[in-house]
Amino acid sequence: MGIAFVVLLPVAGLLGWYLWERSHRKTHAVGAGLQTDIKVAHEAEFELYHNALSLCSKKTRMCLAELGIDYVGHHIHLVETGGYENIGRAFLGVNPAGTVPVLVHDGHPVYESHEQIRYAADHAPRGASSLVPSDLVAEAEMQRWVDKSSLGGDDPIADAKQSAGNAVPGLTVPLFSSMMDDVPVHWILEGVLFHRLKIRPLLFLVLKLRGLRGLSKLPPAVKAIQACGRAMHRHLDDLEAQLCRSGGPWILGRMFTLADVSWAVVVERLREADSLHVFLGEGRRPAVRAWWEQIQARPSYRMAIEEHGHSTVVAGTERLRRAKAADPALRSALEDF
Repeated sequence: MGIAFVVLLPVAGLLGWYLWERSHRKTHAVGAGLQTDIKVAHEAEFELYHNALSLCSKKTRMCLAELGIDYVGHHIHLVETGGYENIGRAFLGVNPAGTVPVLVHDGHPVYESHEQIRYAADHAPRGASSLVPSDLVAEAEMQRWVDKSSLGGDDPIADAKQSAGNAVPGLTVPLFSSMMDDVPVHWILEGVLFHRLKIRPLLFLVLKLRGLRGLSKLPPAVKAIQACGRAMHRHLDDLEAQLCRSGGPWILGRMFTLADVSWAVVVERLREADSLHVFLGEGRRPAVRAWWEQIQARPSYRMAIEEHGHSTVVAGTERLRRAKAADPALRSALEDF
């Protein structure tokens, strides 16, 4: 009886802790756009909950920089950059879905980056450059290109053919695998316990246990990466054709718009995942290459992306590059689409 009590007491304690945490980490899907019925604590007109690695955070930061909108930033760690802060009690009070970024305007959150950039453009300060064409036909064309670059849904890889944004997560898997070297297992297990979408922390756990060198021996992962790579080739072919049709230098021609902001972060992620040479190297897609070089020269790129670099991302990119150079089979699995 005494031994059983000693054994059961810590088990009961752990179960009690878990149930208490679950009850205080209410998480569920949320609708996109401005949430007028939700009010969160704030100290400035605009605030942004974001992450250094998050592609969608890069998009919203770049848009705010282009518009000259000042904001108070709150960096929220994802497991890849420092722990699962995005599923902690505090942040779930801001976004019960546990996703970043969240743009907050006068205390009201705006969810989903494609909604945030349009909301920001519609609330730009006087004198800011317009990122939305005044012509309705051109505006619709801009929105079509925003949609073609946006990430959406709980399982974006399944819809990789629909948008470049949905093809990006699969191509980011090698970077995730590389970054897992710097992520302790207990961080990942927190996600297994509390993340709304269990598949994400479970994937990270597999990548952590197998290691980057073992990635080429995971057929489902390789299949997803290669499917997303083939889809990205088609999406970038479409972008190349559009830039040639418009005459550049931007997607709609002479006007820099939200379409350019949205596509910029897609190509930036290809750079981070050490796959930019696969899509733009050896003279491929010269119009996209020229567009990308001009994107990198914009002050908003420096302010929104370069100034928000993260050491674990930089280390992950370099580790991935070295691993592919040392292992032809790995390079083939990750680059031969």
